[in-house]
Amino acid sequence: MITPKIAIASIDVADHYDDLDRWYLELWGEHLHHGLWLAGNESTSEATHNLVARLAERLGIGTGQRVCDIGCGYGATARVLVQEYGASVTGLTLSESQYIYTVARRDATDDPQVLRMDFMDNDFSGAAFDAAISVESSEHFVDKPALFNEMYRIVKPGGRIGVYAWLAAGGATQWQVDHLLEPICREGRLPSIGTEQDYRGWLDGAAFADIAYEDYSRNVMRTWPIVVGRMAKRLTWDREAWAFLFSGARNREFGKTVFRIWMAYKMGCMRYGLFTARKPESPVAPSDACGVE
Repeated sequence: MITPKIAIASIDVADHYDDLDRWYLELWGEHLHHGLWLAGNESTSEATHNLVARLAERLGIGTGQRVCDIGCGYGATARVLVQEYGASVTGLTLSESQYIYTVARRDATDDPQVLRMDFMDNDFSGAAFDAAISVESSEHFVDKPALFNEMYRIVKPGGRIGVYAWLAAGGATQWQVDHLLEPICREGRLPSIGTEQDYRGWLDGAAFADIAYEDYSRNVMRTWPIVVGRMAKRLTWDREAWAFLFSGARNREFGKTVFRIWMAYKMGCMRYGLFTARKPESPVAPSDACGVE
């Protein structure tokens, strides 16, 4: 597991997304997650939709199912699950900017419901949801074993969870850690990046069953040259963008981080994949020794 040189708390995560709100929307859009190129010739919008569709397919999300979207961002994933799959979604975000954006785009049914809340401070009843999802948000949690224990608590027996995660490759070199993975954690406000084995351990420690992992590193890598290209195009005419993205103030190492992530994928020290798991019909109490964080 890779950790940054500085301590990162939930307030830092919220500040990061509020500070970079404009740039995230302009450089990538409201989905705020990787694209998933399956056929290889999809447009960017098709690829970002693929990522959500694959998650819904793997979890069997359908009409009337209650889904908790942990770290819902701008609500794009939640809206797809509501509008195309008939689910009822409760999304949580730490960011005020994301909360305002998402609430403004709800339809007349007020679904998805959006809460500005730290998931670890929720007041959901046990077994409140048929499924829980985390699309590139688990990286922002300090205590990942506690995250998975809480996901286990809120999902009904037989319910499923799906987690798209940024991962560190096992066996990353010290140079890759020092110049790519650790700065990505620090600049991206990620308290840690786990390996596939770390995640399997945390899920197993929370008593989930049928733990599975699919590696999509090659399928999502195209996201980053697209972002770099858009950023480079913007920088050719926008002096404000230069000052903002490379000034080093607050969260504004963003420009450097984009290049680091692209390089980390190309060098193979960063991985990406989908974890799925099921809460047993006869629940087992989560273990106290539930991980290595």
